[in-house]
Amino acid sequence: MAGNTSGFVFCVTTWGESHGAALGAVIDGCPAGLDLTEDDIQQALDRRKPSLGVASTSRGEKDKVEILSGVFEGKTTGTPISLFIRNADVQSSSYNALKDVFRPGHGDYLF
Repeated sequence: MAGNTSGFVFCVTTWGESHGAALGAVIDGCPAGLDLTEDDIQQALDRRKPSLGVASTSRGEKDKVEILSGVFEGKTTGTPISLFIRNADVQSSSYNALKDVFRPGHGDYLF
């Protein structure tokens, strides 16, 4: 499937770029009544934070997720869940040399 959406009954659409103001996702098809908090998602984000390794990024992004819709008082509502992560350390100039170069994403290697 082309684009930023995967799935049919349970759909996840991602948006944004690392050099943009923010990135996020919209998750559609999640039933109502499931337990879900920002902390649940934050734990997964924290696992991918930069390390002190040579190949790691020097950017110190906080990667703080906000749930904008689809969850009320820690329970899914059955409506699309919108997730938002602001990019606080945007340095678009770092991408100037690559702006016209095709750079496949992780998902492109699956097909």
